Amino acid sequence: MSGAVENSGRELTIRVLKFDPNSAVSKPHFKEYKLKEAHSMTIFIVLNMIREQYDSDLSFDFVCRAGICGSCGMMINGRPRLACRTLTKDFPDGVITLMPLPAFKLIKDLSVDTGNWFNGMSKRVESWIHAQEKSEEHMSQLEERVEPEIAQEVFELDRCIECGCCIASCGTKLMREDFVGAAGLNRVVRFMLDPHDERSDEDYYELVGDDNGVFGCMSLLACHDVCPKNLPLQSKIAYLRRKMASVN
Repeated sequence: MSGAVENSGRELTIRVLKFDPNSAVSKPHFKEYKLKEAHSMTIFIVLNMIREQYDSDLSFDFVCRAGICGSCGMMINGRPRLACRTLTKDFPDGVITLMPLPAFKLIKDLSVDTGNWFNGMSKRVESWIHAQEKSEEHMSQLEERVEPEIAQEVFELDRCIECGCCIASCGTKLMREDFVGAAGLNRVVRFMLDPHDERSDEDYYELVGDDNGVFGCMSLLACHDVCPKNLPLQSKIAYLRRKMASVN
């Protein structure tokens, strides 16, 4: 990111939105923390320092610390990002505001429930291979051959880590609660491209051929811009829209 500050040792001001929706007395408010910046410091490190040294009550999510699990998605200075992949040096003024991802149920502070949303989305788009049942001995049979180019294309879409950044950045999702979002549309295309799946375009149309599916997308493509895994959401959503528009 342009304008990154390379020196360490400056004082950072971290503003965190704190709120416990399960508490009768808790009200949304920002709490400020001051701490010294270290070399190659990430927001994940910052949050752990705050919880260990200043505020043991602070809630946020993390698992892998390597941009793989998707747990630490949050709004960082107004943009959905992964805390473990965001460096403090990328904020020249040293003032960083942290908020929970919108569009998901708030658990507490920076922790939101992405798991239930993604589980529901997976069921909604029937996120599993649909194929005619084979004989009982099919487990011992060789898998059907897939061309390397197709396999790579499917694998590319399977790299989604379900962090929720694309959902949080989506203008349609914020206005239309039942919109399946870029993550759901990406999942549909993944199975459309998979030769093991025997569903037709008409079958997929029944799942996402409406305003809560691909036709609700306003093509603002913030999802593409914020995806931490750089998935080709722009081209795949366009591909899906063309396919669904051709269904009679």
